[in-house]
Amino acid sequence: MTTRRDFFRLAAEAATLAVLPGQAMTAETNTQSPRVARAIPRQPALLDLQQRFVDLRFGMFLHFNMATFQDREWGDPTSAPDLFHPTALDTDQWAAAAKSANMTWGCLTTRHHDGFCIWPTKTRGASVRQTSHQIDVVRAYIDSFRKAGLRVGLYYSILSLRDDIRHFNVTPDKIQLIKDQLTDLFTNYGEIDILITDGWNAPWSRITYEEVPFREIYEHIKTLQPNCLITDLNTSQFPAGGLYYSDIKAFEQNAGQKVPQGSDLPALSCVTLTDGWFWKQSDLDGHLKPTETVVNEWLVPLNRRYCTLILNAPPTREGRLAPNVISRLEEIGKAWKNPGPADKISKHVVITTPNLATAKPIHASSYPDTVGPDEANDGSFQSSWYPDEGLTSGWIEVDLKKQQSFNVVSLIEPVGRWDDYQQSRIKSYHFEGWDGAKWVPLAEGGVPAPTTIHRIPRVSAQRVRLTFESSHNSPHIADLGVYDEPE
Repeated sequence: MTTRRDFFRLAAEAATLAVLPGQAMTAETNTQSPRVARAIPRQPALLDLQQRFVDLRFGMFLHFNMATFQDREWGDPTSAPDLFHPTALDTDQWAAAAKSANMTWGCLTTRHHDGFCIWPTKTRGASVRQTSHQIDVVRAYIDSFRKAGLRVGLYYSILSLRDDIRHFNVTPDKIQLIKDQLTDLFTNYGEIDILITDGWNAPWSRITYEEVPFREIYEHIKTLQPNCLITDLNTSQFPAGGLYYSDIKAFEQNAGQKVPQGSDLPALSCVTLTDGWFWKQSDLDGHLKPTETVVNEWLVPLNRRYCTLILNAPPTREGRLAPNVISRLEEIGKAWKNPGPADKISKHVVITTPNLATAKPIHASSYPDTVGPDEANDGSFQSSWYPDEGLTSGWIEVDLKKQQSFNVVSLIEPVGRWDDYQQSRIKSYHFEGWDGAKWVPLAEGGVPAPTTIHRIPRVSAQRVRLTFESSHNSPHIADLGVYDEPE
């Protein structure tokens, strides 16, 4: 089976997202949902929650599920529930080990890609409720971590092979199953600080944010727990300088995803202490990441980039951390002390809804051979449109096909994608909307960041035009964004 790490290692040879980070140019952001969106109460403010998360600095990822008992990275979805049988579950030991490393929080895999739930869900999903021992691992973990003064996060995979929640096989009933299981988790275990989703919009799962509607799930969680942050592990295909479909930007180091130098997005970076995510029997005497690597190559420099490191320490089949893992975590705690709160983060727009401009009729000021403006709204950030050679100004205009309300516009320039494109080639730009009678100014700026996102007062228009002046031949537009984010 091709693992996530294998997939990304191979994929990186074919295509790399090289858009460099840029500070979002406005305060907040959201995007239109395919369904009616509700206002989400937030108290404290999202920025304060993001700051609190960045201040955590270091956490423990706990991959513990059916795959633990099979020496696999993805559990076998046909296996009997009773195969999951930790004989000496000790979540107090997990918490003590996290404390020894000076970690401040944890995150547990409540459901992985095979679909087995390690809490006794009353939904139809396979879970520990169908086992002879009926151990609620989620309850044990949360109680232990809270007792130790640690904050708690949960991991949940949208992909579920047991429930046939797969690309082209998603139904309203399966979406409801996801919502019902998340309701279990967010009503029975107290305050959850962060939800990490996975198996969603990934090149290896292919379940899109439309098939399982992102905004609907996002709203569902926020309605249950407004202060819970949400991050999806599979947004790396989006520009590194924007908070797309996540309150916290996620970077998976095992998949080759690196936090760019100069990034100022609130972020997490996850990596494994062992070679894989789930415990393998060979890990007892196997390779562990050196303390020097964890502290000086990952933790310290990542913290400087507003990024919390989450280090995976997988429990064994007993439900305990192995002696070599315990020892390594203690070494890390001796080598690194938490310096306290991080520097203050900036406010960024969070995109949670689809781009209204994607796949709509689009026109431009010029059409170079083989290049069309459709490459700026094709849903891919790897393609781009540019004006004819020698032109130092241009425009690109998308027809939304009907009057549409929106309050976010964005411009993505592929800075860093090629050796000769290491800085913006645009010296000024402005957005306008056609209200049916005239062009209305929407937003403008000088040299843009590689990822430039404007939150604007909500307007209604059928057409949106981006006009720019360039300081260099052939500026590229990788994506033109138009979003209607709920207030």
